[in-house]
Amino acid sequence: MLCSRGLGGLRARAAPLRPGRAGLGGLGAGIRARGVSTSWSPVGAAFNVKPQGRRLDLFGERRGLFGVPELSSPEGFRIAQENALRKTDLLVERARCTPPGPQTVLIFDELSDSLCRVADLADFVKIAHPEPAFREAAEEACRSIGTVVEKLNTNVELYQSLQKLLADEKLMDSLDPETRRVAELFMFDFEISGIHLDKEKRKRAVDLNVKILDLSSTFLMGTNFPTKIEKHLLPAHIHHNFVFTGDHVIIDGLHAEAPDPLVREAAYKIFLYPNADQLKCLEELLSSRDLLAKLVGYSTYSHRALQGTIAKNPETVMEFLEKLSDKLSERTIKDFEMIRGMKMKLNPQNSELMPWDPPYYSGVIRAERYNIEPSLYCPFFSLGACMEGLNILFNKLLGISLYAEQPAKGEVWCEDVRKLAVVHESEGLLGYVYCDFFQRADKPHQDCHFTIRGGRLKEDGDYQLPVVVLMLNLPHSSRNLPTLLTPGMMENLFHEMGHAMHSMLGRTRYQHVTGTRCPTDFAEVPSILMEYFANDYRVVNQFARHYQTGQSLPKNMVSRLCESKKVCAAADMQLQVFYATLDQIYHGKHPLRKSTTDILKETQEKFYGLPYVPNTAWQLRFSHLVGYGAKYYSYLMSRAVASMVWKECFLQDPFNRAAGERYRREMLAHGGGKEPMLMVQGMLQKCPSIDDFVSALVSDLDLDFETFLMDSE
Repeated sequence: MLCSRGLGGLRARAAPLRPGRAGLGGLGAGIRARGVSTSWSPVGAAFNVKPQGRRLDLFGERRGLFGVPELSSPEGFRIAQENALRKTDLLVERARCTPPGPQTVLIFDELSDSLCRVADLADFVKIAHPEPAFREAAEEACRSIGTVVEKLNTNVELYQSLQKLLADEKLMDSLDPETRRVAELFMFDFEISGIHLDKEKRKRAVDLNVKILDLSSTFLMGTNFPTKIEKHLLPAHIHHNFVFTGDHVIIDGLHAEAPDPLVREAAYKIFLYPNADQLKCLEELLSSRDLLAKLVGYSTYSHRALQGTIAKNPETVMEFLEKLSDKLSERTIKDFEMIRGMKMKLNPQNSELMPWDPPYYSGVIRAERYNIEPSLYCPFFSLGACMEGLNILFNKLLGISLYAEQPAKGEVWCEDVRKLAVVHESEGLLGYVYCDFFQRADKPHQDCHFTIRGGRLKEDGDYQLPVVVLMLNLPHSSRNLPTLLTPGMMENLFHEMGHAMHSMLGRTRYQHVTGTRCPTDFAEVPSILMEYFANDYRVVNQFARHYQTGQSLPKNMVSRLCESKKVCAAADMQLQVFYATLDQIYHGKHPLRKSTTDILKETQEKFYGLPYVPNTAWQLRFSHLVGYGAKYYSYLMSRAVASMVWKECFLQDPFNRAAGERYRREMLAHGGGKEPMLMVQGMLQKCPSIDDFVSALVSDLDLDFETFLMDSE
């Protein structure tokens, strides 16, 4: 997944941090990769051995997190905040006094940057740092900066200084397209916070924003909260599948992969049993979002959320989902028949297909047909080999190399974090990627990309280099064994590195639209595109080597893996259509026609096809309703765009440098500084229709393109 934060009128699209100039090391430090005697390239070796100690730094100065001097201790967050707030006051005064013009946009961008460079770093540290004192200080910094931003969002003079620029048609026409777009984005962000309203309505908008934040936080916590029931309510022979506390059983998930059908059924019915408080929280959240959207001038929350996206409005999203559902219909029925057949074979006394069945039985079918046991693949996917594969791919496509750099003392939050310098063959250093790849206690179990500092052109003409973190949860290496990835882990690594390259190559003038700070349904395109590369034998063959023997991964094993992904893929996609449709209905016209559970039942039966289970409320576990409210369709639309880009530009030759340069020029370079559909159009040399998106997704379910190429050789 892509992590981002919002800061009201100054929300900086996953905003950046700007550490001190000396804080991130020079290019020379980046090129001196760790000297490890092995057959891997330096970047591969850096990930296949345990990190070297910091012996040279024992008596040196402690640099602070990400090289920011203040952050050598938790107290540094307070100093960083104070510095940012002092600068904010000066910039607000400058914005008030500066005549309208391009300078207005620069001041707003710098104002956003100065706040976000603290807030975004704190956003990461509060969830990822192993030390509680750092996490607490970062949490406090987030709250403090958030309060300041709320005040700025209601600063009428600040708003009016931007309004004067937008109201002057002649001035606006004289601005370059990126500056004009950024000015409009700042205004849009102000207005969705209600600043253009009268005093009373403005206060109401602020109150609703605060309420929505609180409800979102409460709902998110509730989505993961385990359900506790008395153990005598469960058959004794399945007790060992669950955790006990006293006389109670704790059900903390769906146990979708459990071979025992009774375990899956029990987990589904108990974990999804309606919780009255969570239900009330969701209803209030949806209602408050609707009230806020109407207050600031939109007919529904979905209309507000979709402004500026590829889809543009909920009507287009629903057209896309309905057409996709129609095209998938026959394939989904066939998938369900195949799953039902496997259930009948393994469980003849109860062959009715239920919602807890598809993940398990489709896995059984895949394993039976293709023998894709992950342990057969892992030895070929050592972490170092995969990093070398990424390095080769980026070098051939974009002229970019990854160099392992030794972090300074205190620069990283855990000693197994690796630092990569991203260097272009002619442009030099592009930015830094910190790789927080390994499991540890209290680390969130999710794969994420965080923007720590966004790129922007500074007033002195220098370019502020982007800095990001990629967070995965991989097993540690041991003395005799490097970290070995399953095919799924390898694909996730490629996915997250797609986000990182978007951040590195988004060479925008303004940090407000740098890298991944773009509409949600475009932000996932570069990462999903990387999955296509990860599943192409010509790419995999460049790096997949047995960590002991050096043997290449056999072609037929890659072929089987690709083919196995087509098993029940239509039913999986249909499930995503159901989730996305439910999200649209919940954020559509209010008051809702029925209860959220009745809507779930109706939508599930229409858009998925398996029966609703009485006394369950899956929507109360749908955590994406918070971060992706009205935008859950984005995964499907991004996949459609990525599929089209792959087939049009890279299918014939995944290392085509001309296509790589076009991809950078037309899509990656603009961040969010250009309308997403214009970027797609520039890449594909045509304006795709909804039918084109649907066809791209459905054709992916057919014979695997990579396999077809391999089999025809």
